[in-house]
This record gives sequence, C-alpha cells and structure tokens, in this order.
Amino acid sequence: MPDGDDGVTHVLPALAGFGRELRAAGLPVGTGQVLSFCQGLSRLDPTDLRDVYWSGRTCLVSRHEDLAAYDDAFARYFLGAAPRRVVAGDAPSAEDAHQTPPDALAPVTGPRRAPRGDRVGQAASDAELLRAKDFADCDPDELAAIGRLMAGLVIATPRRKSRRTERARKGVRPDLRRALRADVRHGGAVHRIPRRRARVRPRPLVLLLDVSGSMSSYSRALLQFAYAVAGGSGRVEVFCFGTRLTRVSGALARRDPDEALRQAAEAVVDWEGGTRIGESMGEYLRTWAWRGGCRGAVVVVCSDGLERGDPEALAAAMARLARLAHRVIWVNPLKAGPEYEPATRGMRAALPNIDLLVSGHNLASLANLAAVVEALD
Repeated sequence: MPDGDDGVTHVLPALAGFGRELRAAGLPVGTGQVLSFCQGLSRLDPTDLRDVYWSGRTCLVSRHEDLAAYDDAFARYFLGAAPRRVVAGDAPSAEDAHQTPPDALAPVTGPRRAPRGDRVGQAASDAELLRAKDFADCDPDELAAIGRLMAGLVIATPRRKSRRTERARKGVRPDLRRALRADVRHGGAVHRIPRRRARVRPRPLVLLLDVSGSMSSYSRALLQFAYAVAGGSGRVEVFCFGTRLTRVSGALARRDPDEALRQAAEAVVDWEGGTRIGESMGEYLRTWAWRGGCRGAVVVVCSDGLERGDPEALAAAMARLARLAHRVIWVNPLKAGPEYEPATRGMRAALPNIDLLVSGHNLASLANLAAVVEALD
C-alpha cells in the first residue's frame, strides 16, 4: 500500500470528479470533504475499490438518508454499472468488478480498457468471508480489517418529537411572536397567522459493552463497533463494564480510530476481569441515566450474561432500565447457533425486561442489529 501522497497523486482528478458526481446527485459535498477523502486514500490503497468505497462513504456522506444516493453514484462512476444498493459491510461484488477500469479510478468519461477483475473479486470475497467469520476465530489482522469494514455501519434510531418547536407552514401551535411582529410591520392588516410544530429528532443510543474475561474474544470487535456507531450524527453514549462501569464516549470521540481505541482501552481498568452486570447497571442508572442519556433512548447491552454477582440486583436494574428506555436490546455473542438457550443466571434475570435478544458474534450480525434498530417504532 502507498504510505504517502505519491500513491494517490495520479488519480486525484478522478477522486475530485467523484465529488462532482456526488454533488450532481444532490449530496452536500464540500471541498474539505473531498480533501479528506483524498488524504485518507493516500494512507490506503487507491487501486482497491473496497478502500475507495469506505473512505468515500466515511468522508463524503454526512447524512444517513444519502447512503442510497452515494451507492448509486459510486456504481455509476467507478463501476460503470447501473445504480445498485451496497449493503453495509459489503465490498463491490465480483460481478461489478469485471466492469472496473484497470486503475480502479479512471473517470467514467475516459476510455475503458481491460478490467482487473481478479484483484477486486478477491477483495470482495475476502470481505464476505470476514462478514461471516466469528470474532472469536479472528486473528489481530482480521479484526483490524473488520474494524475498517465497520466504518460504514450506521445505526439510525427511531425519531421522536421534541419539546422544542420550529417554524412550519402547517402546525398545531400558533407562532405568537412572529404574528405580533408581522402585525406591527403591516400596521394591523389582516394576515395569515404563522404556525410552529414540534421538532423531530432521533432518539439517543446507549451502548453498554461487557469487557469481562468471558467476553475477551469479542470485546475488541464490539469496541470497534461502538467507535463506528459513535461517529454517526445522532447522540451516542458508550460505557464498558466488568466489575465496574466506565464511560468511554469521550475517548471514542477522537478522529483517529487507533488512538480512540487505545484511549478507551486505557480508561477501562477492569478489562478482562470479573463480571458484575447487576452492579454495573445499577451504577449506570444512579450516575448517568438522570443526565438525560437514558430516558426515551434505545439501549443496547452487549454481554454473554455470565453474571458473577447477585442476579436479583440485575433483575431490579433491568426492570428500571426498561421503564426509562424506549427499547432495550440485548446482544449476546453466544446466540450464534440455533441451539442456544438463555440458561445462565444473568440471562434468566434480564430476559423479562428485554425487548429483543439478538446475536453479535460477527460483522453480519452487527449489520443486522443496525437494521433491527432502524426498524423499531
């Protein structure tokens, strides 16, 4: 891979052209975003469509509703293909790769030569294998690759009405201040009464990650998942717990992923230690829930449920959490097989207050989690 700007200099016109293609498709892409896109690719491989896709999706897309338009523009510009929807975690398929120009970044207006389908097809095959591979079976290099694939994961929580209002052509409440100003400005002439309506905003998302010894095979991947999700536009709070609770939202807010994960790991003093889920949940409810991050939120608990503390404390904490939150989702990596049953003390105590119990053992299951949250009412 290139380690500087030289590896990407020869394709700068094509990258800038992709920015113009996105603007033509209606996406708000600024010059600074295009520069970030080019700088990011200078540290990756600009001839690998997987790197190009995820770098562009990370730097050039700022709204979840623009993802479909981005995928269509990418297919048109780099693949010369009909518009297609790229599912989170996928790389361009081998079928599309056969339409890819040899340098992988030639503008669509230029002449097309023989494709290098083998390389891109192999990259797509590798990405698909990583999507289905259990995190516990991955080596450090594969986990790093999975972390890069996670960069495109976005969790769009359900939307709710806020107490704040905004101007609207039609609304329930009259805007008395605007009405009074208009009345003074027009000398008391009869005019249309302006209206206001409640603002609609996404619900907060709270991630509670188990980093105890029993979750050691999955902790790093789940922390990478939290970093990817926290980079979205909505409000996201991330906590890690083992024998105690640690807030890592601030550490994950750093732009450099390696530095963010390192800072988060240093902040968690009980990494790969014991498990006291009930006490950790109780600490979260006492210390953080009242600050507004929990009420009406979607709470995702990532744990295998192997409780070493009092299960009654966990049951009480989960009951209160269910009353405060909009939905409580439990992600258990052990639920990978159809024979799984929530038979541990922790899972039996928590199960009555869980809205959904899903798996989280590989990238495909986490992508499915994002779809499940987005489908919530």
